[in-house]
Amino acid sequence: MQNRISSFPPVIDNQAEILILGSIPGVKSLEKQQYYAHPQNKFWTLIFHLLNEKPTDDYMERLNVLKKNHIAVWDVIDSCERKGSLDTEIKNEEANPIAELLDEYPNIKAVFCNGGKSYKSLQKLLGKNYRLPIFQLPSTSPLHTVSFDRKLEDWKKILEFLI
Repeated sequence: MQNRISSFPPVIDNQAEILILGSIPGVKSLEKQQYYAHPQNKFWTLIFHLLNEKPTDDYMERLNVLKKNHIAVWDVIDSCERKGSLDTEIKNEEANPIAELLDEYPNIKAVFCNGGKSYKSLQKLLGKNYRLPIFQLPSTSPLHTVSFDRKLEDWKKILEFLI
């Protein structure tokens, strides 16, 4: 039997207008206890580009950039069994209470899924006709080999929901 891994608490406050959901943290993120900690994951690079923010490696500053720009981050999966970091290796998943979180934070206008696994898991959890728009974005994982420019173009969709 594989080890059970768990997600982190959400990064959210009452000013959040969009929620970005991953599947569950990878090995490097779990080691560092930070969202998107793998150096080749493009999440933070995309965020800094989209928001015209100065890049930083300081995790607390990164979280402050999200909050300042009304972006919340969490994962669809609360816990699962997984060997390595691949979403295809996820087994026996338990979901986070996403609907309850969205009820608790009514300023959120849209949900964006970082990759296919989070999107499919969220659709199972909330249904296809949920009250908020839900978008699938290309994964920021280094394993998703779409070019950075293409990812950036698709990720620009989040700007439509931020003031």
